[in-house]
Amino acid sequence: MISLKKFYLNKKKLNNRICIAPMCQYSANNGNPSEWHYFHLKKLMQAGSGLLIMESTAVSKEGMISKKDLSLYNKKNFLEFKKLFNYLRKISDTKIGIQLSHSGRKGSSSLPWIKSNFPLKNKAGWKTMAPSKIKRDNHWPNPKEANLKDLNKIKLDFIKSTIYAKKIGFDCLEVHMAHGYLLHQFFSPLSNKRKDSYGNNLKNRCKFLLEIATEIRKVWPKNKVLGARVNGSDWMEKGTSISDCIFLCQNLKKIGFNYVCVSSGGIVSKTKIKFKKGYQVHLAQKIRETVGIKVKTAGNINDIKHAEEIIKSGKADLVSFGRKFINSPTWLIKELLYYKKKTNLPNQYKRCF
Repeated sequence: MISLKKFYLNKKKLNNRICIAPMCQYSANNGNPSEWHYFHLKKLMQAGSGLLIMESTAVSKEGMISKKDLSLYNKKNFLEFKKLFNYLRKISDTKIGIQLSHSGRKGSSSLPWIKSNFPLKNKAGWKTMAPSKIKRDNHWPNPKEANLKDLNKIKLDFIKSTIYAKKIGFDCLEVHMAHGYLLHQFFSPLSNKRKDSYGNNLKNRCKFLLEIATEIRKVWPKNKVLGARVNGSDWMEKGTSISDCIFLCQNLKKIGFNYVCVSSGGIVSKTKIKFKKGYQVHLAQKIRETVGIKVKTAGNINDIKHAEEIIKSGKADLVSFGRKFINSPTWLIKELLYYKKKTNLPNQYKRCF
C-alpha cells in the first residue's frame, strides 16, 4: 500500500500519505485555542496520519470568519498556540501544519450551528473587506472595497502570522487561497471587478495572492513545508476554471511552494456542486500533470482503497480526509495495523486492537 508508506514532502518525513484536513471548530476564546482544541486535536494526533493541518486561522481580527475563530496575530495568540503545539508534539510524531487565512467578505458570520452561511446582524458584526464592493449573496451586506493601504496591511498581517507560526515550531504552513475567502475573492472574476493592477485579467487577479506568497516564502524556513489551498473551479459560469488554477500554481511553484491542495467552490453559498465520490480528484490530477508540483486532494474520499487508487494512478501525491476522522476516529489505525505499518498508538491502547 503506497498510501501507507513514508513520504517526503520537501525535507519532512511523513509516516504515510494520509492527511487530516483543516476543520474549523469555531470554539476559540478571543482567537486563542480553548480546552476544546486540546480535546479535539489530541484525538487527531493519535489517529495515525502523516500530516495534520490545523483549522483555518485568521491573520487579523477583521480576517476572522466568526467571533469564535482561531487567530494568530498578537502576543497572546502566539503564547496560547505555543502551549497547544508543545502539548500536541508530545502525543505523537505526526507532522503538524497550520492554515493561515483572511475571510474577506465571508467574515462577520454566525456560528454554523446557529445559522449557517448567514451574517451577524447589526452591531454584533463588523464591516468586511473584499476586492470589490460586491455582496457574497443577497442576504449579505456590501463589503468595503480594499484600497492599496488595506492591501499592504493584509500583506503585513500574513507575514506577521507566518513569523509567529515559525517561532511556534509548525512543520508546515498552508496559505488558504480557496473556499470563498479573501485570496479566492481576488482570484475569481465573480468577486473581483477591479480596474487597477489587481483586477481585470487573470494575471492581475493573481497578483495579490502571489505578492503574499512571495513575502511568506521569504520568512518561512526552507527546510519546512510550504503549501497553498487553491481553487480549481468556481463551478459557475464565468467563474474560475482549471486553466486559471494552473496559471496560479505554476507561479506558486516558481516562488518555491512545495505543494498545493486543490479544492473548489465556495465563492457564493448557492454553488451547485455534485458531491459525488472524489469529485475534486480530476482537478488535482490536472494540476499535478501540468504543473509538476506535489498535489494533495480532498473531498468525499471515504476509504483507504480509494486513496490508494488515487495515489497509485498518479492523480495526487497525498490524500486528505476530514469528517472520516471525526465519525470514525480509529479507521486509519486499523488499516495501518492490518497492513503492518507504523502507528502512533499509545502503549495503553495497543491491546485494544
